Amino acid sequence: MNIARTARLSFRLMDENDAELLYELDNDPEVMKHLTRGKVSTMQGIKEVFIPRLNAYRNEQKGWGLWQVNIIESNEFIGWVLVRPMGFFEQPDFSDLEIGWRFKKMSWGKGYASEAALAIAKAVSEPEEVKSLSATALKDNLGSIKVMEKLGLKFVKNYNHKDEQGELPAVLYSCPKEQLS
Repeated sequence: MNIARTARLSFRLMDENDAELLYELDNDPEVMKHLTRGKVSTMQGIKEVFIPRLNAYRNEQKGWGLWQVNIIESNEFIGWVLVRPMGFFEQPDFSDLEIGWRFKKMSWGKGYASEAALAIAKAVSEPEEVKSLSATALKDNLGSIKVMEKLGLKFVKNYNHKDEQGELPAVLYSCPKEQLS
């Protein structure tokens, strides 16, 4: 699957050869604040944990994986947009695609995340079997919640996100694919 460029951005499905870019992005404590409580990734973690997880759900034909986002004008890598079935590692729901994003701090507040996520969401939700799109974030990640709302996703519920460091309040947003903004 290919995703058409927007006015400002281009996209490419990432793979194991993108470890350097993934490491570069995950090496900013501010970028990682709402993901790992600010703990940055190591290159070993990228190669031994992150990339195998990516490869587990990556599907080029369906558009599942991490979509690299570059600024067309400079060809600069600014982040990625994730697409995979909701609950992929527990109980996948192939009719509901999870969308997520991670962007470099220098690109925040410029509308890039919304622009990229919307273009990618519309493309990957075209197949008939896809009925809805969903996203999750920690409750205090107001930037990501704003992107969810710009996409047309609506609040579904509060829940506790559990990870190796404990529990934190989180939110789930979702919408039928026809209601994407």
